[in-house]
Order: sequence, then structure tokens, then C-alpha cells
Amino acid sequence: MDQGVTAGRDGALLVVGDVVTDVVARHRGPLAAGTDTAASVRTLPGGAGANVACWAAHAGCAHVRLLGRAGADAAEWHERELVAAGVRPRLVVDPDAATGTVICLVDAGAAAERTFLTDSGASLRLEPADWSDELLDGVARLHLSGYLLFSEPSRALAGVARAAARARGVPVSLDPASAGFLMTLGVDRFLAFADGLDVLLPSRDEACLLTGLADWAEAAAELSRLVPLVVAKSGEDGALVACSGSVVARVPAAPATPVDTTGAGDAFTGAFLAALVAGADPREAAARGCAAGARAVERVGGRPPHRGTGG
Repeated sequence: MDQGVTAGRDGALLVVGDVVTDVVARHRGPLAAGTDTAASVRTLPGGAGANVACWAAHAGCAHVRLLGRAGADAAEWHERELVAAGVRPRLVVDPDAATGTVICLVDAGAAAERTFLTDSGASLRLEPADWSDELLDGVARLHLSGYLLFSEPSRALAGVARAAARARGVPVSLDPASAGFLMTLGVDRFLAFADGLDVLLPSRDEACLLTGLADWAEAAAELSRLVPLVVAKSGEDGALVACSGSVVARVPAAPATPVDTTGAGDAFTGAFLAALVAGADPREAAARGCAAGARAVERVGGRPPHRGTGG
């Protein structure tokens, strides 16, 4: 499934990453083990890579592409949802695996904290054969979802995409995606891949895990010795921008009343990248990212509203 795209004067944003189905269960209070817990349950399109692409389009990036992989069970639905969000998808239909599914358990209390149960399914079966250098035609920036690094085929695909982008002088960004999966992958393996990136967008916990430092500002500064631009995200504490070993900006969070924090980091990343494509400096881009993150936590699910629907 390929929706084609022609880049505008600012160039296109190409996102390579996961497309999954989210089952969001919002419950209040602790889960009752061994019996029922009342919850509001919705099935929604998701996936970190797909969410980033949708939020970038929502933030005004006119030309957003997405390369992902889905099963035949839900590929057409995901394609329709992406197109409705303003994204031009190329979804590889996996002949053997079902679309990835994530169960999002969201505490409906004040923090709206969430826990994920993840079946990656087809999403991490992207492989080098799914890549074409033509995907970079007219592209101003390439963004890789960190989830790609958590399986051998998609990690190889990420390496191929990164190399192709570097050969064309296209900046490459990556969001580590999951502190839990990072521990399984190994910090050293992740940092070896990160060497050569242009932008790294970790969460506070991910930045601390990757450096072994308890202070997230020190962690962001340390990571920026490896990656030229590091933007660390921390929800209600806003974001830090670090370059060349120093924190150069602290950006406050935008006010919000959380309903569901699923996809807040993806919203930040999408709006941040859209701003960079449009020519904003990193501090301004981070401010736009914080604003998008605030909008995201006031919605159920990880996606923005479709164009023209408001909300």
C-alpha cells in the first residue's frame, strides 16, 4: 500500500516505525487480581512511529510519509486512519503475522499513568527488503522509531535507512521508545547505533538509563557528546535541549489536565520535527513539542484528532 507524495518547498518528513492497534483500558484505582475491574475500553490506531507521523501532520508538516508493516487483518484500516490524519503511508502487508497489538492499561486517576502489554506482531518484522532509497526523494528529515531496534530484522532495516539518509545528507533522528526494551537490548548496543545520529529524543528515564546518571539534565548533556542535538522529555517538567555536552535550553511544560498519557512523547516528537522541518530552532521546536504533548494527554489514545474534526 503506497500513497505516494510530492515534497513541498520545506521538504518531507519520513518516519520509519511501528504501526499497531491500541486497546486502551481506562480503570480507576488498582487492578483487582483474579477478578473483574471495571474499565472503559476502546480500540484505536497506534504505534509510536505512526503516532509521530500523525502528530507531525497535525502540527502543520504538509508532507509526512510513513514506512511501516502491518498484518492483513488490519492494514486497510490503519491505512485509512493514517490518510485521514494527513499522512502518506507505505504499509508493507505481512503475509504471516498479524498487526501488532498493545494493551494500554491507563489509571484514570489524576496522573493518568499507563502500563503497556505489547505484542509487536508484524510491526517489528520490517526488514531491509522493505526499504527503497526512493523513499528519501524530497525528504528533509528522517525519523526512526526506537522500537525498530528491538528485533533483528527491523534493526537491520533501521541501519539501512540511516546509512541511506547519511549518504544524501538527510538528518536522522531517533526516539529510544521504551526504557524496558532498552534494558533488554543493552545500553551499549543502543549507543553504538546512536553514534552518527543527528537528533536523539529520549524520555527522562531513558536518558538516565543510557548514561547511568540520576540527574536528567546531566544525562541529556552527556548524551549530547555523542549525538549533536539531544532533547529530553519529562512530561510536566517540560523538556531540556542539549548540545555539545551542555544543556542550552529548559522548556517548561504546557498546562494540561491529563486523561491518558499514551502517546504524549510521540506527540512531542511529531510537533518538534514538524517545527524543525519548517525552520524553527531547537528551543522553539521543543516548545511546540511541549504544547502538543499537553494536547495529547487530554485525549484518549495516542493520536491527534483527524483534520477538520476539532478537539
